[in-house]
Order: sequence, then C-alpha cells, then structure tokens
Amino acid sequence: MISITVADDQPLMRDALRSVIEMQPDMELAGEATDGREAVQLNLRLRPDVAVVDIRMPKLDGIAAAREITASTRTRVLILTTFDDDEYVHNALKAGASGFLTKNSPPEEILGAIRVLAAGEALLAPSVTTRLIEHVVSTTPSVDQALAGTLQRLTPREIDVLGAMARGLANAEIGKALHIGEGTVKTHVSRIFVKIGARDRVQAVIYAYESGLIAPGK
Repeated sequence: MISITVADDQPLMRDALRSVIEMQPDMELAGEATDGREAVQLNLRLRPDVAVVDIRMPKLDGIAAAREITASTRTRVLILTTFDDDEYVHNALKAGASGFLTKNSPPEEILGAIRVLAAGEALLAPSVTTRLIEHVVSTTPSVDQALAGTLQRLTPREIDVLGAMARGLANAEIGKALHIGEGTVKTHVSRIFVKIGARDRVQAVIYAYESGLIAPGK
C-alpha cells in the first residue's frame, strides 16, 4: 500500500486528489496540509511514501518544502504546479523532488506518477530530461569543482553507466551499448545513486553535467 500526503492551499484541488487517491486499491491518503510549513511538519511526522506538493503555497513554497522534506525523510516528492516552466522544474528537482506535473494533468497521469515515484524511479521522460539538462547547462556554465572531485568515488564502469544515463539511455540500452546484462546495469545504477547521493535517475543526470563528466552537446 502506497501512503500519500497532499499539500495544497486550494480546497478544491485537495478534494479532487483525495477522491482519486481513495478510489485506488493500492493507495491510502495519510494526511493533508494547507500550506508549506504544515506540509513539512506533516511529512516529518508521517513519513509517507509520496508527498504530492503544490509549488505555490502560503508560509513556505513547494520547492522549499520539498527541500526540507527530502533532507530528513525518504519520502518522494511530486510537485504539482500551474506553470510548465523549465526553471520551476530545475529548481524543484534540485530541491530534492523526484517528479513534476502540471495541475491540469489527467488524474490517471497523477496516479501513475505517484506509483512511479513510490517504486523508486523519477517521473521525467527522456525528452523532458533533455529539456531539463539544457536548462541546467545554460544556467551553470562552469563545472562544480566540489562535485568533480567526487567522481573518483565511482569505478570506471560506473562512470560509463552514468555517462550513458546522462545521454538519455534506458537500462536496456545501456546494457546493449556496454555489452552487459540489464540486471548488472541496475546494480551499477543503484551503487551510483549511493555514491553520489542521488535519490533518482534525474538527479544523477544533473550531477553528471554539473560535475563535468558530460559536457553540453556531447
């Protein structure tokens, strides 16, 4: 059973999310919050699998709330917003969120996103990841030397896998390119996450660019 919290200052949005979540046999709504500060307190107390958080809320916005929630729990944060903007996506993911959807997304898409995050994956598709990376490299023109120094934690094979991830390859494609099994790729990916402190694939891709492992356009 996937435990979920919802944080939104709009009663209608909370009601809509509550209704669709409570209809799912594999989900339970653990609690609701009406502002960002309440959202942080709620999630620190309940520690659900997934927190669905509005990006614009009183007292504390969704990005700041995501940062506090992910810093102290293993809860995965799905950001909902009325804005489909690269900067919002970038800031949300940098804050520790694992997914990003607009509020006009169909209910089945939001439910699917919750299941994806609960399974330990990130929400963004390769095309969205590419857009995100373009924004990252345009706003971060120089290599982060502190991150570059952490590359030595990775084995040569893990660096190969991370580089392939950064180019948008799925696990099966990475395995084919590197002539290793998909199960082995998954093992490498898990170890990479631990070594670089990434919660999911998207954050690992951002790391690959900001550490200088991958250069824009390569």
